[in-house]
Amino acid sequence: MTPSKLTASEASRAIASGKLTSEALLRSCLERIQEQEGQVKAFAHLAEGPALKVARALDQMPSKGPLHGIPFAAKDIIDSHDMPTSYGSAIYTGAQPFADASCIALARRSGGILLGKTVTTEFANLTPNETRNPVDINRTPGGSSSGSAAAVAAGMVPVAFGTQTTQSTIRPSAFCGTHGYNPTTGDFRMSGIREAAGTFDRLGLITRSMEDIRLFRDILLLRSPSVFEIASKAPRIGFCRSHLWDEVDNFYKSEIEAAVERLKLAGASVKEVDLPIEFLELPESHRWVSSFEFARNFAFEIDLHWEKISQRLRDGRITDGLNCSPERYFEALMTMRAAMENLPKIFDGIDVIITASTLGPAPIGIDATGSAAIGSIWTPLHLPCVTLPVFKTPEGLPLGLQVLGPLHDDDKLLANAAWIERSL
Repeated sequence: MTPSKLTASEASRAIASGKLTSEALLRSCLERIQEQEGQVKAFAHLAEGPALKVARALDQMPSKGPLHGIPFAAKDIIDSHDMPTSYGSAIYTGAQPFADASCIALARRSGGILLGKTVTTEFANLTPNETRNPVDINRTPGGSSSGSAAAVAAGMVPVAFGTQTTQSTIRPSAFCGTHGYNPTTGDFRMSGIREAAGTFDRLGLITRSMEDIRLFRDILLLRSPSVFEIASKAPRIGFCRSHLWDEVDNFYKSEIEAAVERLKLAGASVKEVDLPIEFLELPESHRWVSSFEFARNFAFEIDLHWEKISQRLRDGRITDGLNCSPERYFEALMTMRAAMENLPKIFDGIDVIITASTLGPAPIGIDATGSAAIGSIWTPLHLPCVTLPVFKTPEGLPLGLQVLGPLHDDDKLLANAAWIERSL
């Protein structure tokens, strides 16, 4: 197999066994970038020369860890000491941080090679930059982790870091046909990642396999690498349509419902999950909390670089945030906490919830990133979630199945999601 097509886990085993060198893997990824980047435009900064130098050095030394010789990419709101971080904004073109974000430092400690920074929407918000969906370059890759999902889907790099404040890992992963994972809020350290709204911000993983999610999760948690295992028995599944079901693409709905029947035949128990009426208030609560925090986090840019902020961001998130009183903010936080009190009851008797990852396939055009409505339900609950690339439209466009687990039960979620993926 062409090295660039290997997952990170497969490449790690090949390098450890001497069947593959780090330099050969990196050159294969660079060849793929040369083929695809002109159209896809996934990278904000590519460090070809420095990455090759690191790869050659790694090939001459004992293994540093499970990522020894494995290239990865990071969303361009994640700091690195040796590459610029521009946060998707003209305000920070060429800005050079002093230190690595914790996720990059931990990946490098394990032998990973940072190949470059991937394109993000402006400050990881609504305004897209130039990245296109590698499945169909006339369509959005989603956002805000646009370049990370596009780079992994196009075979440019096996794994990329993204982030999520509303649906910024799950949506682009679903649109581009990759695996996307967000941990229980707080599991991964956010040091060195530009904050949008700290209540919701999470570091996400975009990969080509469930095994790679577990590999990187172990590294980011600083725990001994473990053998990834698919759940040994069929999970108890809750199928949630949510109040947005009427807005979901009809073909997509039929695919999810057919998947439910296949999972039953494979041995899973499946029951319908109806969300409490209080959950209808979550999107508005998410709006006010995220906007309130964003407008205060970006006070410097608002005061000194207003003209360099996009009109979409000024009129949307910033205006909402500046008009949101502390009282409304605190009320929205309490609404979210009240909804979370329902989670033990919702998960009673089930291991995971399955639902749509998006409202449909990636829309045509790159001037917007697609609806994040589904994320505004689940993200405020801080639940761990993964999207599986298990469906395609008749035109070949990817569609994901989102799997969510209870708080702080991520390892079980990943094992059950792998069982679901294998069964579908």
